[in-house]
Amino acid sequence: MMFSQGLGRSFLAAMAGVLALGGAALADESYHTDYRVTLAGLPVARASFTTNISDSDYKIAGDISSAGLVNVFTSLTAKTSVAGQVVGTERLEPQSYELIYTRGKRTRTYDVRFSGGSVVKTSITPEPKRNADRWIPVSPGDLRAVFDPLGGLVLSERGGLCNRTIPIYDGESRMDLVLSPKGKAKFTAGDVSGEATVCSVRYVPKSGFNKGRSDIEYLRQANDMEIWFAKAGGMKLYAPVYAKVPTRVGPLYITATRFGA
Repeated sequence: MMFSQGLGRSFLAAMAGVLALGGAALADESYHTDYRVTLAGLPVARASFTTNISDSDYKIAGDISSAGLVNVFTSLTAKTSVAGQVVGTERLEPQSYELIYTRGKRTRTYDVRFSGGSVVKTSITPEPKRNADRWIPVSPGDLRAVFDPLGGLVLSERGGLCNRTIPIYDGESRMDLVLSPKGKAKFTAGDVSGEATVCSVRYVPKSGFNKGRSDIEYLRQANDMEIWFAKAGGMKLYAPVYAKVPTRVGPLYITATRFGA
């Protein structure tokens, strides 16, 4: 998986997941959200998510598909889901995460199981072929106290929204997203508008990738990645409403087209 694709899916899923946490008290609720992804000004993907939540459990299911010129070269689709527990009103704790990723005629499934915030089992079907001389394996320490890609960007204000490092494991690769404050910005997403908190993002690859990959090195050195976080309605947590991810062919933009229940 290209990290830029994986990061894009993470942003979209996180936006969907937080929508269910808006009320003062959690009850059985269902929410639907939609997103647009563009690259260098051209549409490349669209996404739709359904979030179901009770006062103790949650489940997020999403579909992402390529669009526009991307389909001329190859079709990309992803089905993703996470299930877990709501801890208090400020944290999602995953129990299972799955991603079914199809590029052209090839499909690969990532399945991750969590316990107490750490990974206890992971599988990839079919298993990818790896060059042992270049591959940086994921160590047991890398799998402790990590987030799945769907809920990892659902944040509380505690400790400062942009003053944190987010450890993420996507079923194959382990990475840190290092956030730092960058100011405020106005946003509009469908019928919702308001002020967002802008965080600068630094990508730090840890393990689960090949040494010397050009796309990994490009993102490692990038200094113009950012995420905008906001609340909608009675939300207690923040989710991304906009993200910019640099690539060698132009910036990738992820924009919420509907934000809120």
